[in-house]
Amino acid sequence: MAITDTYVVTVLLDVNERQDVDDRAESRSYLVADRTSGEAVIIDAVIENVERDLRITKELGLTLLFAIETHIHADHITGASLIKERTGVQIVYGGGAKGAVTGADQFLFEDEALRFGHTVLTALATPGHTDGCTSYMLPGAVFTGDALFIRGNGRTDLQGGSAEKLFDSVRKKLFALPDDTIVYPGHDYQGRVSSTIGEEKQFNERLNLSINKGTFVEMMNRRKTPRPVKMDIAIPANMNAGRMVGS
Repeated sequence: MAITDTYVVTVLLDVNERQDVDDRAESRSYLVADRTSGEAVIIDAVIENVERDLRITKELGLTLLFAIETHIHADHITGASLIKERTGVQIVYGGGAKGAVTGADQFLFEDEALRFGHTVLTALATPGHTDGCTSYMLPGAVFTGDALFIRGNGRTDLQGGSAEKLFDSVRKKLFALPDDTIVYPGHDYQGRVSSTIGEEKQFNERLNLSINKGTFVEMMNRRKTPRPVKMDIAIPANMNAGRMVGS
């Protein structure tokens, strides 16, 4: 948990227990609340975890206003639409997903912001994992989705992904943030919760500052990563903001 004078971030770890067959394991969702008003947003909700997440929200006395997505996920179905049915939140995707996603209430483009209470969350377009990826910034923190992990990064071979674009997104945008900016990734497979921009500049295995663009692209092109188990279900559902096709 990271706390500032205006907001608090609660990390919601995935509750999946079948890591051998379900590659949504180790997904990260985030509850971000304005400390004064109690208004809040949830970032990258997972449909199987919605009941737990709403219970935590209620226990903390928070009012959800937005369900925000960093990208169209291939490994799990978002809980955004189910949360909207239960609470009336607005569903928000990054501007790069406009035209691909139906059922969203807002699309946030570069430098556009959401306000809840005294807290401001600002969009930063970071394509590369997919062509529509967006990171979201708070003062002192950034939610990077699958663009930047702790010591790694997301795959670049699905949904218009591009190693070249991802390298530029990380180096020109995310690494331009202050070194003490807390990094909250969309996944971590070793139980880690957060990092910092300064740490990733130094220690990220594929994107640290000693690695050039050509080397990164070659590394990503050599990778052989199995396709997500739920991809054929998850992508169509997430293009409809988490609503199953036909439902």
